[in-house]
Amino acid sequence: MKYLSTRDDSLSRSFNDILYQGLSRDGGLYLPQSWPKIDLLSLKNKSYEEVACEIIFPYVNENIEKLELQKILNETYANFNHEKIAPLVKLKNNKFLLELIYGPTYAFKDYALQFLGNLFSTSLEMSPKKITVLGATSGDTGSAAIHSFKSKKDINVFILHPHNKVSPIQQKQMTTVIDKNIFNIAIDGNFDDCQKIVKELFVDDEIQESTSLTAVNSINWARLIAQVVYYFWAYLQADTQKINFIVPSGNFGNIFSAFVAKQMGLPIGHLHIATNSNDILKSIVDTGEMKKKSVFQTYSPSMDIQVSSNFERQIFESLNRDSKRVNEVFESFSSKGFYQFDDSVLAKFQQIYKASSIDDNQTLETIKHVYEKYNYIADPHTATGLKVLLDKKDDEVWVSLVCAHPAKFDNAVNKAINKEIDIPKELSNLFDKEEKMTILPNSTMDVKNFILEKISNA
Repeated sequence: MKYLSTRDDSLSRSFNDILYQGLSRDGGLYLPQSWPKIDLLSLKNKSYEEVACEIIFPYVNENIEKLELQKILNETYANFNHEKIAPLVKLKNNKFLLELIYGPTYAFKDYALQFLGNLFSTSLEMSPKKITVLGATSGDTGSAAIHSFKSKKDINVFILHPHNKVSPIQQKQMTTVIDKNIFNIAIDGNFDDCQKIVKELFVDDEIQESTSLTAVNSINWARLIAQVVYYFWAYLQADTQKINFIVPSGNFGNIFSAFVAKQMGLPIGHLHIATNSNDILKSIVDTGEMKKKSVFQTYSPSMDIQVSSNFERQIFESLNRDSKRVNEVFESFSSKGFYQFDDSVLAKFQQIYKASSIDDNQTLETIKHVYEKYNYIADPHTATGLKVLLDKKDDEVWVSLVCAHPAKFDNAVNKAINKEIDIPKELSNLFDKEEKMTILPNSTMDVKNFILEKISNA
């Protein structure tokens, strides 16, 4: 398997070439040159780890032996606290929830980032060097990455998050990890500002010459392929001919992983994006307009995003994998702050996706309704998908993703159901721990200088 860039379709890179880069030097995102197909019958009666190996191996087979990959995956999910790793829960007839909350930080990001941490460690054992992990987070990616890479040899981790714009537990999950290789940076801005800084640093020659810079956001292809797995796993548990998914989405990586699963042969009928009031994804799917807007702070902070990086991969696919046209789109978007896709491209988006925007009031109402009717407590991100799920007809199988444990957003959940919820011991203990965090202005240069200083002293 070779990889190209959304900004340069002539590239031909190996998996090892792209594993650490995350973002291509041309500013594009990596994709495989072709989509491998999976024999669904071969997945029957396999464990989650075995299914993961079958899904991921075609993407890494040039550089990783299958037995080695299986070992990495077995280690990755050994400590997840559910025997099915990602169980499918029936809400009502033909309506299901895929629970992705059984990793160490109680969020779906663990399923990919625990894998990525073990993958990096194995790779560094075979080819020793020091790397610098850099990521932006709107909440859960940061804590999942930090818990995956803490105390790892030869890996320094710098995670940017928007200051005072993540939930208290999300912040504590990051900032109470005081291992010497972990650096939390709170940016005086929003998530899009953090993401912009990360992207600019990945194409900065000075920092690239000083360290091997590595991405953990969903711009990193290795992260996305780990997320593809649980869509196949949901299908196997549902035991159905065709399956549809509802995915709460901010940065588009999770639902693009479902698109990848479909390209690999998973019989997905419909993909429905659930967003909050930050509705750029709904705007693109409904009207074809990509426009920079102000970011609203909501009860679902991990989706408080207006520039969805992974949507570039979908644009590339919908433009017939023509990187020249992708470059034209983003040159225009960068200079004007908006871009209008033509009707033919919009039609391609709409053939694949539908989208809904769920505001804070609807989110709280949905949490309350689902608790009262089904005795199920959902976090506010999951609730955006549940609102869509409850409105669907039950003549087809629909699966909505559970994004995080409700205790991570207990303020919103308590407000919705008027009840204190049980908080897992690992989360409640966070408030007794000291924090380690550096607050920096919304400045790429300031962040760059901070990273260079820290790695020079490491």
